[in-house]
Amino acid sequence: MVNNTNKKNHKKELVAKCDQSKEVVANSCLDKRPVGPSGDHPEEVVANCDNLQETNLSQYDIEKLIVTVRGEQVLIDQDIARLYGVTTKRLNQQAKRNIERFPESFRFELTKEEVGEVVANCDHLQSLKFRPTLPYAFTEQGIGQLSSVVHSKIAIERSITIMNAFVAMRRFMVQNAGILMRIAHLERQQIETDEKIDKILNRMDEQSPKLLPEQIFATGCVWDAWTYVSDLVRSAKQRIVLIDNYVDDRVLSLLDKRADDVEAMIYSRYYEPFMVDLKKHNEQYREIKFIQLPQRNHDRFLIIDDDVYLLGASVKDMGAGMCAVTKMEVSSETVLQLLK
Repeated sequence: MVNNTNKKNHKKELVAKCDQSKEVVANSCLDKRPVGPSGDHPEEVVANCDNLQETNLSQYDIEKLIVTVRGEQVLIDQDIARLYGVTTKRLNQQAKRNIERFPESFRFELTKEEVGEVVANCDHLQSLKFRPTLPYAFTEQGIGQLSSVVHSKIAIERSITIMNAFVAMRRFMVQNAGILMRIAHLERQQIETDEKIDKILNRMDEQSPKLLPEQIFATGCVWDAWTYVSDLVRSAKQRIVLIDNYVDDRVLSLLDKRADDVEAMIYSRYYEPFMVDLKKHNEQYREIKFIQLPQRNHDRFLIIDDDVYLLGASVKDMGAGMCAVTKMEVSSETVLQLLK
């Protein structure tokens, strides 16, 4: 009959070994493994404690952990450590102690760029972003070697499952090689198409008319003149001020092309039909302010932020006859002061 006190002490020792897994695993790969009071090897106790929720991992679950780096299908060290029930540090220590078993083709260290790529493509590897050291990747052959240096029952069992997962992935690649090649071909075609479109757009930008500080329009070039002034309106960052004796609803449509946070103001003579149009416009759209000119002005001006343009015709008549738009050196405040 076993003493109850001994049973309690025996249970406490087992729990202690589970809680101190990081220390116990240090000896998990030695040939002379200490045996606990229960008769179990410490690394087996640790494996069972650390992986209570992962004992039923399927081959498919492991296949989802396989990633491609440098053209090789690999498993990252932290995933292998989790499968084996050991810490990542101890796993890599055992590999280093047996480095002759792990040439570069079996185990290699990822670069910072490769880490960034796998983190971007694999949700389960997000923790690599916060890891102070660069991770190691193990190929199929490297996994096979690990089973000979990590001496635990669960490591052997998981190694077999992992090897089967690699075989299944390789078989999948072979069976679907045609489809994968067609997908790669389509991706290359898409890249080439995107490059061609970029070249066309760049060419169109090079050949499109530029917004020049001075522009002259021949008689009948109504659309060219309207487009030019529209581009000036769209270029405004803060304010637009139009000084023109003759305006109508077309001017309102033009000023509505400005950016959302740009103010618009019209200086013009009082004309009842236009004031009706302006009132209805402001009831529905962004406000365009109106100030009646104190006197009749001959020239027309368009102020875009702090730049002043002299208009050779009223905006509504631009292009109907030969006219010019000229950028002036005078400040906008000087022009506005002359209106008072």
